[in-house]
Amino acid sequence: METASAPPPEERRRDAAATRRRLLEAARDLFAERGYEGTTVRVIAARAGVNQALLFRYFGSKRGLLTEVVALGGLEQLRATPPEELFETALRSMLSRSTEGPEDRSLEVYLRSVGRGDEAAGTLRELGEAYQSALAGLSGAPDGALRADLAMAWLLGIGLMRTVVAREPLAGADPDDVCRLVLGTLGHLWAEPKPGEDGE
Repeated sequence: METASAPPPEERRRDAAATRRRLLEAARDLFAERGYEGTTVRVIAARAGVNQALLFRYFGSKRGLLTEVVALGGLEQLRATPPEELFETALRSMLSRSTEGPEDRSLEVYLRSVGRGDEAAGTLRELGEAYQSALAGLSGAPDGALRADLAMAWLLGIGLMRTVVAREPLAGADPDDVCRLVLGTLGHLWAEPKPGEDGE
């Protein structure tokens, strides 16, 4: 009786890459829907259609998986997006669900998970600080870091009201309308202060 031969190395690597991708996509969506603390490795593995032992093989822990979800989402977005386009890109990613390519739901993960357990705190803090650092350089004002924090607070507040609280009319508003209103006002935050307006 013949025994089945092992798949070639190239096929095994493709299978491993596909499994990692399914786990990342499942974790991304579940963290965004339930938060980090509310998501178990069993549920992630079930949604990905794999044995949960593979999650630990590829990522080491649930925290390791969160770190990679955030790195491939928000941190990758930071590296790939010019600072002047970052706020709008992040805002649109929360307002619209892309039908092509991988979704970035890292800010939804942040909203659902931050402040709800110490295990994820470091990774989520890194994401928030990275956004703040990128946005702080958009204003020539000495209080650029404060302005960046205010912009982030507005961005996360919009995300909270739209995706977590689901409050109307914001929850059902057209993304272009929201962007038009928000970005038109945000320009004043980045504007350099005129002489005599910086408090000195």
